[in-house]
Amino acid sequence: MLFSYTAKKDGVIVEDTINAVDRFAVSRELHSRGLVPLTIKEKGNTVSFNPMVFLNNFLGRVNQVDLIIFTRNLSGMLKAGLPLSRALTVLEKQTEKPVFKKVFATLSAEVNGGGTLSSGLAKFPNIFSKLFVSMTRAGEESGNLSGVISEVGMNLEKSHALNRKVRGALIYPGVILSAMVVLGILMFAFVVPTLAGTFKELGVTLPTSTRVLIWVGNFFSNNLMLTFVILFTFIFLAIRLLHSKFMAKYFDFIFLRIPAIGNLIKELNTARTARTLSSLLFSGVSIVRAVEITEDIVQNVYYKKVLQEAAAATEKGAPFGKVFTANPKLYPIMMSEMIEVGEETGKLSDMLLQIAIFYEEEIENKTKNLSTIIEPILMLVIGAAVGFFAISMISPLYSILGNIK
Repeated sequence: MLFSYTAKKDGVIVEDTINAVDRFAVSRELHSRGLVPLTIKEKGNTVSFNPMVFLNNFLGRVNQVDLIIFTRNLSGMLKAGLPLSRALTVLEKQTEKPVFKKVFATLSAEVNGGGTLSSGLAKFPNIFSKLFVSMTRAGEESGNLSGVISEVGMNLEKSHALNRKVRGALIYPGVILSAMVVLGILMFAFVVPTLAGTFKELGVTLPTSTRVLIWVGNFFSNNLMLTFVILFTFIFLAIRLLHSKFMAKYFDFIFLRIPAIGNLIKELNTARTARTLSSLLFSGVSIVRAVEITEDIVQNVYYKKVLQEAAAATEKGAPFGKVFTANPKLYPIMMSEMIEVGEETGKLSDMLLQIAIFYEEEIENKTKNLSTIIEPILMLVIGAAVGFFAISMISPLYSILGNIK
């Protein structure tokens, strides 16, 4: 893919084109050459079509990749010495997403009107999280806005990579299970009724399991469209139920106790907690406020409760790591131990970053092997289903052969 870029080196502006996989690869290549990227834009000579990009542009959505690119470009321009208002104007001209153009226009108006970048970001809570806004505000107060924006981008990139690895590991079993359900319905709808007609003509006595399969097969055959409507409705309701606040604690309780998946969830929440806290503390956010923001970042209700307790305890003057020590089933002992070391040495942000890096590497290794772990389980489930079906359909045939003798 061809990109055009504007970069700065030793005070000299350089404009050129480069072939790369994506904008991140371009940025890395420019940094390796000692160049500070100011703008990176995809050239219009490619005919590749990405349906997800088209859908996002059509619906006006801003995804996490857009935010990562935004932070990298803004940080690079601020480090190069461009004024904030000028940098936002450049970004507005560069972006091709209409909703982002409106965002940049609003941010530019806010900054030019004497406001701050963080106050402008706060006007778009559906796009910029509390973490994003709080870190930006801290960067403005400390005078290190470019460094903090870069840290925000790194945080977003790590979070995006982590989520992508976990989703990627779960795609394989999801596809297999979906195919198994669809093929099972079609088999019941077209194969079972044929066998049922044969059994009826022969007048053989059918076992209970066979009669149940035939009843299900007849229902699917006579109501195939209704069956798929019921199936998709069930999936839709299950997803809504999964995201409902009422059922969240029950689902979270179950997921934490599923072998392999439970450990992955614990390490994912530990890494997310540690990295978010580290980034916020590095930016200069107070520890109580940092914990409150991190509570919004984690999804599991049990981890939210621990962080609520940590914020309350810290506000009362108790050691920050005390609450984590009291919850070893959620946060590993390593987390509480390194937090205590960080508090004693005054390097809490550094210790939390080390925890995040360690568990992110653990997650990466485990997601690589997750398919290997899930595959035999899937084979057992599929084998049991096929075996039950085969026995239920074959046993009447044995009865027929016995009568012939």
